[in-house]
Amino acid sequence: MAFDGICVAAVTEELNKTLVGGRIYKIAQPEPDELLITVKNNGNQYKLFLSADASLPLVYLTEISKVSPLTAPNFCMLLRKYLQSAKILRFYQPGMERIIRMELEHLDELGDIRQKTLVIEIMGKHSNIILLDEKEMIIDSIKHISGMVSSLREVLPGREYFIPVTAEKADPLLETAEDFKPHMKANGNLPVYKAIYMGYTGLSPMMANAFCEEAGILQQQDVESLSEQEWESLWQVFAKKMYLVKSGQFTPCIFYEDGAPAEFSAIEIKSQYEKTEPAEGISALLQAYYSKKNQIVRIRQKSGDLRRTLQSVISRTAKKYDLQCAQLKDTEKKEQYRIYGELLNTYGYNIKEGEKTLEAINYYTGEPVSIPLDTQLSPSENAKKYFEKYGKLKRTREALSELVVGTKNELEHLESIALALDIAETEADLVQIKEELMDYGYVKRKGNQKKQKNTAKPYHYLSSGGFHMYVGKNNYQNEELTFKVATGGDWWFHAKNAPGSHVIVKTEGKELDDRSFEEAAALAAFYSKVKEQDKVEVDYTLRKNVKKPAGGAPGFVVYYTNYSMIAVPKIEHLQPVKE
Repeated sequence: MAFDGICVAAVTEELNKTLVGGRIYKIAQPEPDELLITVKNNGNQYKLFLSADASLPLVYLTEISKVSPLTAPNFCMLLRKYLQSAKILRFYQPGMERIIRMELEHLDELGDIRQKTLVIEIMGKHSNIILLDEKEMIIDSIKHISGMVSSLREVLPGREYFIPVTAEKADPLLETAEDFKPHMKANGNLPVYKAIYMGYTGLSPMMANAFCEEAGILQQQDVESLSEQEWESLWQVFAKKMYLVKSGQFTPCIFYEDGAPAEFSAIEIKSQYEKTEPAEGISALLQAYYSKKNQIVRIRQKSGDLRRTLQSVISRTAKKYDLQCAQLKDTEKKEQYRIYGELLNTYGYNIKEGEKTLEAINYYTGEPVSIPLDTQLSPSENAKKYFEKYGKLKRTREALSELVVGTKNELEHLESIALALDIAETEADLVQIKEELMDYGYVKRKGNQKKQKNTAKPYHYLSSGGFHMYVGKNNYQNEELTFKVATGGDWWFHAKNAPGSHVIVKTEGKELDDRSFEEAAALAAFYSKVKEQDKVEVDYTLRKNVKKPAGGAPGFVVYYTNYSMIAVPKIEHLQPVKE
């Protein structure tokens, strides 16, 4: 969800409860568009993170410190001059704008009380942090915006500050039942969800969709098609949500899809996502949500070269496999050539000079067969020619059969590495994957580059029955879990006929309960290539039944005694064990 007006309202309320009355202790500018302000209040110390980053503008309380440059930037030095030891009077959100005003009181050089305002504008690429004086004049800003950049407003020292009006939108907190329908129709006959976020300040498309869903209205339904009953239902939902905002009844929560954060909301809304996780406060939510999102994006970026290399090798190997399979299929003609040779030796005496075919009965099947002849060759020479073709195809088939199996195993190995890249969460995970690619020659090891120390750990869950469940993130971890961590009496799970993680359940000599079996199977289904299916078949067996074939790639095993069950690849109900 976008950092919309409702989220800003929740942040504003939290900052008012936590920081008002406190004094600014430290000001740092770790990045060109970020501030980290330390505030002391009521015997506690808080860190306020402000970001005007164009792609991810944020405001929240954090416990994380960031390294600052040795020489503070000019804007940071200016803030220290005016705001060091300043008292925080209040935080204020004008209307439902994505703006927070931090009003402060400080002493000037003469000891007189002065007021300053630090404005944080959370507006995508137009985000900014601006310092104002008592007369609403700009002292300075973290980003300078000249008239050459924006025709709506200049953000430069000495200019008067104002909020640019880019669209005529109503303040949803002031909306009435009488004006609701006219405001919704003001922009024409739009889909309902679009009319909501285009007609009111600070409401995101995600929130507009949630309003429609709770009111029982189709999101794409046009406003002109709404019945009076539907208008009333939509207004009741709208008014209820705005009351929650006005009364400060915020219930921050994160919505998860496939184990990853998908959306969040500062107020209670209906959700179709798999899992809803409440947060202690809006700052805790934002920090958890965006740190997880950033982690996923960062790992995706860092794994980019490995992905491109791997996809290139997979594509090349898949083409080789298809070609070998086609060639192997062609060798199926070999028996036909052997029979041609035998029939020519049997009936060749009947062939007259110049005949191009021999019509004979295949004594193996009793069916008639027409055998093409080379008129330049005798019947025995024609027979010899067919036997030679048979021999060549037989030798080719024997060689190809081994090659096809080898290429298929190689392709499965590569696909298992691709899956490991998909579920990698840390840089340590990527190190293990790269090591495997180098060990098998897909990535060159530079010079005397040594193997890096393995610090990555498998996933660790606790079943409902209290059993520890471990999931390998890559082939090396799968190998270690199955043949070093697990003992013969532990249970082993794997998605049937698909690349996937090994799942080990430590039994400690106890009997596994049915629920734990289901949860382990769900993990095997979720951490597999077929996780997108509604249901996945999972094989499971005692670890003692799992063997490693000689010369097999890491993580590749065989087993001949096993059970199977159908699992739903959903694990939102399972909580990872914190190591």
